[in-house]
Amino acid sequence: MLGALNLGACRPKPATPKAEISPSAAEAIFENPPTGSMASLPPAKAALRVNSARAMQYVREVVAIGPRPIGSAGHRKLEAYLRSHLHSDQLEEDGFTAATPVGALPARNFIAKFPGKKEGIIVVAGHYDTIYSLNNYVGANDSGSSTGLLLELASALRGKPREGESVWLVWLDAEEAVRQWTATDSLYGSRHLAEKWQHEGTTKKIKAFLLADMVGDADLNIDRDQNSTPWLLDTVREAATRLGYQSHFFARTITIEDDHLPFARAGVAVADLIDFDYGYNNVFWHTPQDTLDKLSPKSLEIVGNVLLETIHLLDGR
Repeated sequence: MLGALNLGACRPKPATPKAEISPSAAEAIFENPPTGSMASLPPAKAALRVNSARAMQYVREVVAIGPRPIGSAGHRKLEAYLRSHLHSDQLEEDGFTAATPVGALPARNFIAKFPGKKEGIIVVAGHYDTIYSLNNYVGANDSGSSTGLLLELASALRGKPREGESVWLVWLDAEEAVRQWTATDSLYGSRHLAEKWQHEGTTKKIKAFLLADMVGDADLNIDRDQNSTPWLLDTVREAATRLGYQSHFFARTITIEDDHLPFARAGVAVADLIDFDYGYNNVFWHTPQDTLDKLSPKSLEIVGNVLLETIHLLDGR
């Protein structure tokens, strides 16, 4: 676990102490996994796999737009880009106004739904905005990698009827702080969507919420997050092991503040797949050096396939 870090105006994803989760929510998501055991999970690997070259091309196209903070021209271009790629899917746009320290800013979550035959929903999410206050920041890893990978997951799921639960891919907006990371200046899109889904009763239907963040680093090492649900992290580890990718997962345990927290507080089982060691001592994070040359299609392939295999395992629970 990381200690306190001097992050200045950057978002403190490693948090000391942990973000608080209510006892009732914690009991529900940490102690009561879905029925079934690992021994009863489907023995075969999932048939679906990501196309690493296509995933990387999506990331390149996203990064080519340039900086993409909320309220910017780049942000609007990226919204149009997402619509153009998701127009044939069951797409929902969740527009809202974010009350930020610099005033009201328009924000929008994108939700692409791939229906399944079973009751329940598996959510795979990532944020698509970039940090608000940094010039010349293209955010290749944070958030280009998650934006592109989710588009590739949509390509993998599209046109293939699901026997298991419905899968919802969610591009969350306004994760980044506008001035300095606080409980109210951060996670605007996920806080809004978690509240909306809780009001609508949707959170009760969600079997698992899988978050991808900073997943393109060529030196891929996904951390084990202590704010995530243990049984769901164990399922991710099982998926990685089945695919031979276990060496890239969970060598280090840290505590992360990220878009999964509002859903955890709403009683949803969550897992944050994040590599928060981007360059030596995380030197590239939230700097103009977060560029495409630091990323690898193989890393996108590993995380994408582990996510698909995790969904496959969850279908069997």
